[in-house]
Amino acid sequence: MSQPFLYSVEREFLVKVETLWSAWTNANELEDWYHPTEFAAAKGATVSDLHIGGSWACGVDVQAHNFVAYFFGQYTRIEEFTLIEHTMHYTESKADFEVKDLATPSHLVVLDFEDRGNNSWVKFSQFGELPAGEEKRAQVGMESYLDSLSRHLSK
Repeated sequence: MSQPFLYSVEREFLVKVETLWSAWTNANELEDWYHPTEFAAAKGATVSDLHIGGSWACGVDVQAHNFVAYFFGQYTRIEEFTLIEHTMHYTESKADFEVKDLATPSHLVVLDFEDRGNNSWVKFSQFGELPAGEEKRAQVGMESYLDSLSRHLSK
């Protein structure tokens, strides 16, 4: 599946790559941080079954606008401590989220990791289709997710 590049964000953290990897792949950790700083995770929605074909899922409680943003997908490529690729589907319907229909339109997310000794680096890249002008908004949103990740890793 070839999709157009939308944007990427990257960040270096003062943790070992194994710690950063765990934050992206452990469901309990994902539920702690995978949301923009102004929102919170929808408790109980997070899944991470890390293997090719395994599922991942999470929800972001957007209380200010009275909805939950649900994300889900399937792992398509994994290279431990180096790379994760997965599909990303989106819905605001709890019923649709519970079904997790992988035939719905999706994006591709590529996470590149790099071991930098005592530090580690990650780059989040998203591919797919968005309405005109939404790429920048999505990029700013993902920067906020990485701010949440930074807070999580500093605990």
